Amino acid sequence: MGKLKTFTRRAFLVGSATIAGGVAFGTYLVKRDPDNPLAVSLAEGEATFNPWVLIDAERITLIAPHGDSGQGVLSTQAALIAEEMDLGWGDFEVSFGVPSGAYWNRALAADGVPFMPTDESFAANTARSAMNSVAKVVGIQGTGGSSSMPDSYVKLREAGAMARETLKLAASQRSGVPVAELGTQAGAVVLPDGTSIPYTDLAAEASTLEPVEGTALRDLSSWTLLGAPMERLDIVAKSTGTQDYGIDLVVDGMVHASVCLNPAKGAPLIGYDAEDALAMPGVQKVVEVTGGVAVIASNTWYAIQGAMAVDCQWGEADYPAEQADHWAALEAAFTEDALDQEWRNDGDVEAALDAGDVIEAEYRMPYVAHQPLEPLNAIVRVTDAQVEVWTGHQLPRFLQQVVAGVTGHDTDDVIFHNQFMGGSFGHRLEFEHLKQAAEIANQMRGTPVKLTYSREEDFSQDFTRHIAMGRGRASVSGGQVTGIDLGVASPSVVASQMSRMGLSVPGPDSQIVAGAWNNPYSLPNYRMRGYRAEGLAPTSSWRAVGANNGGFAFDCLLDEAIHAAGADPLAERIRLMEHDVSRKVLEAVGEMSSWGGELPANRARGIAFVESFGVPVAEVVEVEQTDAGIAIRDVWVACDVGRVLDPVNFENLVQGGVIFGLGHAINCEITYAGGRAEQSNYHAHEGMRMYQTPAIHVRGLENGEHVRGIGEPPTPCAPPALANAIFALTGQRLREMPFNKFIDFV
Repeated sequence: MGKLKTFTRRAFLVGSATIAGGVAFGTYLVKRDPDNPLAVSLAEGEATFNPWVLIDAERITLIAPHGDSGQGVLSTQAALIAEEMDLGWGDFEVSFGVPSGAYWNRALAADGVPFMPTDESFAANTARSAMNSVAKVVGIQGTGGSSSMPDSYVKLREAGAMARETLKLAASQRSGVPVAELGTQAGAVVLPDGTSIPYTDLAAEASTLEPVEGTALRDLSSWTLLGAPMERLDIVAKSTGTQDYGIDLVVDGMVHASVCLNPAKGAPLIGYDAEDALAMPGVQKVVEVTGGVAVIASNTWYAIQGAMAVDCQWGEADYPAEQADHWAALEAAFTEDALDQEWRNDGDVEAALDAGDVIEAEYRMPYVAHQPLEPLNAIVRVTDAQVEVWTGHQLPRFLQQVVAGVTGHDTDDVIFHNQFMGGSFGHRLEFEHLKQAAEIANQMRGTPVKLTYSREEDFSQDFTRHIAMGRGRASVSGGQVTGIDLGVASPSVVASQMSRMGLSVPGPDSQIVAGAWNNPYSLPNYRMRGYRAEGLAPTSSWRAVGANNGGFAFDCLLDEAIHAAGADPLAERIRLMEHDVSRKVLEAVGEMSSWGGELPANRARGIAFVESFGVPVAEVVEVEQTDAGIAIRDVWVACDVGRVLDPVNFENLVQGGVIFGLGHAINCEITYAGGRAEQSNYHAHEGMRMYQTPAIHVRGLENGEHVRGIGEPPTPCAPPALANAIFALTGQRLREMPFNKFIDFV
């Protein structure tokens, strides 16, 4: 299998991080566990054994610090703890907790190392360990990169086991029965005679004990919650419309605000006339915020209408005003000067191209919006002593820093109440709306301010998925694919996103080439280069980030080469795949879909394989030509996450990811005119309709060594599988999204 053959700049940086972890930080800091935030304000009779479990005489509270944007991670985090504690499902409360370095993400940083997820070499694991050391010392608490389950899988089970064994010790001291003779069941310690002592009855005694550490985790065969279908803790509230999100919250005495911001993102406000807005019903005042104005009113509707009535004069964008110039910048980026990094150079690509038939293609992947159902919002109350923030967010500790930077408070004086998010897809990794809410509240100290974006403002100010272009050549000879030479050009999403956090990340950006450089195929000749296009519109992480672009370019080019070679699309992918776990994924999707079998008239299938965040995913899409256009009838998906913790939620996440990927591939793009996004609402950036949605068949494999997350990986595979299916049906290659620019869909 191909590996990096040169000591890259990024490898040097990782080496530096290793040194930083062991020298600059010091071994003591790396080894020291952060303080337990639950222990700071314990009341009499309350017990906490670690940052994830709190018990008193009335209730058991489990802390689920990863943000929940609809992916169900709150429930799964709770289940990991409850499984080891022997708690009945739902016999506890769950909280997102407070921002704390104790909740540092053990999996998020590892994705930034320049090693493929399949690489288990000493160098690769050393680099991951170094990045985790940095994350621990810095205290990076974050939800993203499908990292919630990889981060939580072991440590939350350990937290539950620690609580269980400490409670057993308390019961032993009360009853005189040795710990070894005690059992647990349904939130209670069980004595040999069958007597049950509820955990809540033991809280006061357990609070005086040192937590019992080093307990072996339970064998998976004894699981009663995990691995079987679970009813998510939020499912009833969400099914009945009673779940509160950030946008639903009410704080006593609050006023409402909305904003009118420069549609040329990042450009300034030159001047404004608020006379018409101030004359409108309910409008109380108009104040300036960075990049625009805010209208304060007695309710959200009045605030939004008032914001629309302000006459603003705007500065110009510092990125190209017209969409054609964005594409031109990408076209011009395929040069040595713009080379971000050569990520792979396996075999002899030039010799393979010289010896075989050559296929050349260019692929275009547009800007697309995040478009969650819940628009950006936040409640902020600023007093001289502290700041309180109510919203849903994926980076709680960075949120504290950003807000404190606006108001002048210490970071520890920013109190954050995390909420359920009505979708995110990366949207809730950003901070501009929080800065604006803090700016407004800072001018109205003592009064809670609820900022709500209009849908149009949410679209206008969205930091979209990054635009990208792929240019590739492939060689075929003797009925086989013999080489691929692929370059992907895009702006750096990491640099753009970090700049708004006041951070700078040196070195190459792996998200330019994600989904392409890290694919586990063993192509004999493979070169993968990333090119950085500067000066384009600001962008942000979007569900699966770079794998959407690199995966589309690579898999479509591979499919074109396979067809040129006269090979079977599935069989040739399997032939090229030496990575055992990934090969089994391909074999599974072939078996599920009965690949190669006879199809009804006017139907055809395409297959694709894309790896993201360590999860190999293969999808088969079946399409039908109808009088009204092309209909997507069936999708088969196989993927491997090492361990499927909740089969129902797993299936739902895979299905949702497929629908998200298909809908955006068919219908969605953000284009710029006059420096402004032309699409202002769902009518112009339309997802997949229910009547368009195919039957989606899912299989989760468990051959991988590591537990992985599934919230993002199904999305990047859907567009190339659909494009390849349309080619099989019509003979037309779709190399640019959205596809509805070229063909009609039902």
